[in-house]
Amino acid sequence: MLLVCQLGAQELNCNVQINSDQIQGTNKQVFNTLQQTINEYMNNRKWTNMTFSAIERIDCSMTIVITQVEDNFYTAELQIQARRPVYNSSYDTPLFNFKDESFCFTYAEFDQLEYQENVFTTNLTAMLTYYGYLIIGYDMDSFSRYGGTPYFQICENIVNAAQSASLTGCESDGWKAFNSHRNRYALINNLMDDAFKKYRSYLYDYHRLGLDEMYANVANGRAKIAEGMPVLKECYNARLSAIAITTFLDAKADEIVNIFSKGTEQEKTEVYDLLISIDPTRANLYEKITQ
Repeated sequence: MLLVCQLGAQELNCNVQINSDQIQGTNKQVFNTLQQTINEYMNNRKWTNMTFSAIERIDCSMTIVITQVEDNFYTAELQIQARRPVYNSSYDTPLFNFKDESFCFTYAEFDQLEYQENVFTTNLTAMLTYYGYLIIGYDMDSFSRYGGTPYFQICENIVNAAQSASLTGCESDGWKAFNSHRNRYALINNLMDDAFKKYRSYLYDYHRLGLDEMYANVANGRAKIAEGMPVLKECYNARLSAIAITTFLDAKADEIVNIFSKGTEQEKTEVYDLLISIDPTRANLYEKITQ
């Protein structure tokens, strides 16, 4: 971790944790080595041609829960989160919150992670690189309208390369088209779909014209967020699978409740009705808006 602090110039500030509690009778040192290897890859790699200062790095976290190890094959789940600061405040807003249930890979202790553009090397490298660029894409979309497009395109290229690789079983599941409504393919397919272009534009409105303006006028910032929220329902209804919208709410549900519980009666009613219509599983949470 000291090395990461000394470099202090790359794009990501990623906290990587490996949880191997479910694995018994295995040399635990390999998990420490794996954690260090992933940490260095995410934090020391130069992801873009932009220059980031230490305080501009994107805060994110990866928790990898190992559920099975057989020889050098790992079956795991990944919980990944990212956030960004809100202008002129001490508050960090969640950008991305996603659980990957098909995080499977082959790894031998001290293997090096190397990414080559448009070349599939290993599944672990491909998955980590995919999420690295995905996080950067979300961050850029929040600061500039469609600013994340170049990085989402790289994610799409990684998916295409993975689909062409000789992967089987769990390793291939996250990349398969239509294999799951909540896998890596489905998410980037949404983000690059013209049907979700309004949603990506709303990411900018929500953050730059909404949250970032609240330091000057809370009511105006809240109104801007409410004004664009019907886009969520429009995009949700545009496709049978709208993982981009459900992922947005996975990250933002608590924040939206906090924002609109202090809103006008009209805002409360309209936002509550919209959220219930597209995300009824969180009805108990959304009821706090109207209480």
